[in-house]
Amino acid sequence: MAVGPVAQIHISVSDISRAVAFYRDVLGIPLLFEVPGQQMAFFASGDVRLYLGVPESPEFASKCVLYFRVDDIEAEHARLVQAGVPAHGAPHVVHRDGGMELWMSFLTDPDGHTVALMQER
Repeated sequence: MAVGPVAQIHISVSDISRAVAFYRDVLGIPLLFEVPGQQMAFFASGDVRLYLGVPESPEFASKCVLYFRVDDIEAEHARLVQAGVPAHGAPHVVHRDGGMELWMSFLTDPDGHTVALMQER
């Protein structure tokens, strides 16, 4: 037996409204639904569902790095910086292998999680 692919990732947030605005309006990730009366929102990121929520207790708090594929890393990085997202430097090559280069750029969401952009060229 083996587990299947990742289905959902929890991201701890301190303010659900601010987090929804960032992930939906700034990053452009489709919002699936918010749970009425609870501090929870779910987004569709390919086959993986992102679950943003205010943790009920400290043992459920998460700190994560999210890596998003993009088609044009320079353009997407510039768009997010223009929108006020804090960046940690410019897009750059992190790996070369034969005919492929892996480019990355790192930014920060409102709760301090690192959001990485990645493009294979």
